[in-house]
Amino acid sequence: MELASPDTRTSAPRSGSLENPLVVENVPGHVIPILEQEFDDFETESTRFLDGRLEQAEFIKFRLKQGVYGQRQPDVQMIRVKLPMGGVTPDQLDAFASVIEQYAPLRKGHVTTRQNIQIHHVPLTDMPELMRELADTGLSSREGCGNTMRNVTGDARAGTLDDELFDITPYAGAYVRYFVRHPTTQAMPRKVKTAFAANDADNAITQIHDMAFVPRVRDGVRGVEVRVGGGTSIMPRIAPTLYEFVELDNGDYLKVTEACMRIFDRTEFLRVNRARARIKVLIDKIGIDAFRDDVESELRGDWVSERDFSLDEILYEYDEQANVPAARSRYASANGDRRAFDRFASSNVAAQRQRGFATIEVKIPRGDLTPEQLRGLGEIMRRYTGGYARTTNHQNLVLRWVRDGSAYEVWRALAALGLGDAGADEITDVVSCPGTDSCKLGITSSMGLNRAVSERVTEMAIDDPLTRRIHIKMSGCPNGCSQHHIADIGFYGASIKVGERTIPAYIPHIGGSYEGGEVRYGTRLKSRLPARRVPDAVQRWLDLYESDRADGETFGAYAQRVGPSRFEAQVKDLTMPIEFSLETMNQFIDFNRDAPFVVQRGEGECAV
Repeated sequence: MELASPDTRTSAPRSGSLENPLVVENVPGHVIPILEQEFDDFETESTRFLDGRLEQAEFIKFRLKQGVYGQRQPDVQMIRVKLPMGGVTPDQLDAFASVIEQYAPLRKGHVTTRQNIQIHHVPLTDMPELMRELADTGLSSREGCGNTMRNVTGDARAGTLDDELFDITPYAGAYVRYFVRHPTTQAMPRKVKTAFAANDADNAITQIHDMAFVPRVRDGVRGVEVRVGGGTSIMPRIAPTLYEFVELDNGDYLKVTEACMRIFDRTEFLRVNRARARIKVLIDKIGIDAFRDDVESELRGDWVSERDFSLDEILYEYDEQANVPAARSRYASANGDRRAFDRFASSNVAAQRQRGFATIEVKIPRGDLTPEQLRGLGEIMRRYTGGYARTTNHQNLVLRWVRDGSAYEVWRALAALGLGDAGADEITDVVSCPGTDSCKLGITSSMGLNRAVSERVTEMAIDDPLTRRIHIKMSGCPNGCSQHHIADIGFYGASIKVGERTIPAYIPHIGGSYEGGEVRYGTRLKSRLPARRVPDAVQRWLDLYESDRADGETFGAYAQRVGPSRFEAQVKDLTMPIEFSLETMNQFIDFNRDAPFVVQRGEGECAV
């Protein structure tokens, strides 16, 4: 079911009305063209579904394409709003705050590892108006869910880094505009996740993506290395290189991607088992060389001459530097004890390649932001950045184009919002998915464990630089939305049966890595830890590492050297059976819950 179906490409900008449905603006936060009729269609179809005139299976497929996802709680939905490359404006943060206050009873928005912002517990009847209000500021949830081209992610600091060959942002924007609503990518065997790296450091983690691009220059021509077939979940794979160099400015990267999607879309054996229908499964089966041969053959098809791969009307170009705030003669500065600010500056502030400017990473606990924090961040952006910020794949927000002199003022403003903590992307910056707070597939409360582990490592007052570099991530199920596979210490939700009762539990992964441009998947330990004992296990592993490592040895290198058995032995007693009693009752209750734990895993919609 696809009621609103404009042409994939337009010959001229459009107004966004029903008569002229699409608008393309080179304005930050306005990458995805808005189609107003989709909101009318959503209201019509949701009304038909609620009235019993539309089958649930058909309606699910329809709403997923509009970025609306079912929750484990009845009669409410989650909307996943796409932020290409993480880009968001102050007006958009205000819009998020407004709709959260009106329609979301938990009064929070959630930044995801895919750089989206999700809003949970929204009644279906409120969703069309929520969509319209967000669209007024250029926000779109189109293809935020479903078997589509999902949000296109990238390095939040792209365009500001010293070692960039060029800014990849305009080409990522063109990619978004080309493939959103594209007829080939509306009902694929499964979703496709795309990432654009800014440089070889690859903070976009391209190797775990279905489609990915790394900047390259050959003979003065801009291009990308194309990687295909990465992914985590129950079948982790590192994306191999399809092509070492594909041109950008002539649109070849779009052409190659569409060839890949056409092959993927018609591979029928993948549709038999949607849970294992990612493009990585196809490449794992036939190999990257055979897949490359298929792409070469596909590129000789008649469809190529029917397409317009020109970037003329879809390249996303915007000069951020031209709109930054003017320098002031005086800025506030720290008086007296500077330790708190200096710690913040050392971990959260990074110099841009543009002299006199810095990026500031805002550490967002568990990725959750209240309406007050969203509006406050918008005001900080207006005053200090010219309006430029991007979410990150670690659930944070990077403020761009902050003048060096105003860093202290920004920190004070963030602290007033409860967002001034140091340690962005360090050990206390724990990443987790929503887990059983909302997800049908969730087994455990990963958000609750996030809070418990964050509190524990904060209490430890870690000052060792190498230990601070450790990354901890947890997912509420094996699927890995928190990217726990690539964490130094990662967990996914499970359970332990004790007679007629069940204990919430986690299975650990140790020694993953994603820094420096190379991904390494962690080793799954032969341990199953009761959820309440996980913070103790984390502390023991950190103590072991600090006491037993070689000089200058990172956690990942240490884990590889000593092997998984060393970590398993360190927590063996924590995995021992627990008998139910008044003294142990707490072990049978998950974090953030007040009733005995029961596995309640529904049918998710990731593979519908």
